[in-house]
Amino acid sequence: MANSTFSGPVRSQNGFQTVSIDPTTGAVTTTSTLGVTTSVTNLTATNLTATNLVFTDQNHPTTAAINATATATAAEVATGYITSTSAAATTITLPTGTLLGAALGATKGTVLDLYVDNTAGANTVTIAVATNGILSAAAAAGSGAGAGLLTVPSGVTGLARFTIMFSSATAYAFTRTA
Repeated sequence: MANSTFSGPVRSQNGFQTVSIDPTTGAVTTTSTLGVTTSVTNLTATNLTATNLVFTDQNHPTTAAINATATATAAEVATGYITSTSAAATTITLPTGTLLGAALGATKGTVLDLYVDNTAGANTVTIAVATNGILSAAAAAGSGAGAGLLTVPSGVTGLARFTIMFSSATAYAFTRTA
C-alpha cells in the first residue's frame, strides 16, 4: 500500500491501528491502537514478551452531569469527567467492576483517571464504590485527608482526580490521586 500525506486533520470514528506483518508466516499483529484509549504493544527482540501501555485522552470532549445521589452508569464514568452542580449533598456510587470493565474493554492493568468537577456545586460530592470495586489501601486508610479523601468540596477548590486501576476485566481498585 502506498504512503499518504494529508494537509488537514485525519478523522476516524473507530480509531487507527498500526500493524506488523511477519515476513515468514504473513501473520498480522496489531502493534498500536489510537483512539479514546490509546494502547501500544511493544515486542522486545530478545524475549518476545508483550508490554501493554495505556494512555487515556485527557481532553474529555464528553462529560457526564450527576446532580443528585445516584449510581453512575459505566458510560458516564467512561467519559472520565463528571460534573455536579447540586445544592444538596450528593453521593455518586461507581458502577460495578463488571459493568465498568465491559464499557472500557478493561483487562488487568487498565487504568482510568476520573475527574470530578464540583466547582459549580453548593454542597459536597462523595464518591463510593460498588460490587467488584474496592478502595485502595491509601483510600481505606486515609479517608479523612490526602490520598484517601473521597469527598469533593464545592466551589473553587471543588476539583478532584481519582484513579481506577483494574486487577482483572471485572474488578478495580479506586483511590484519589489529586
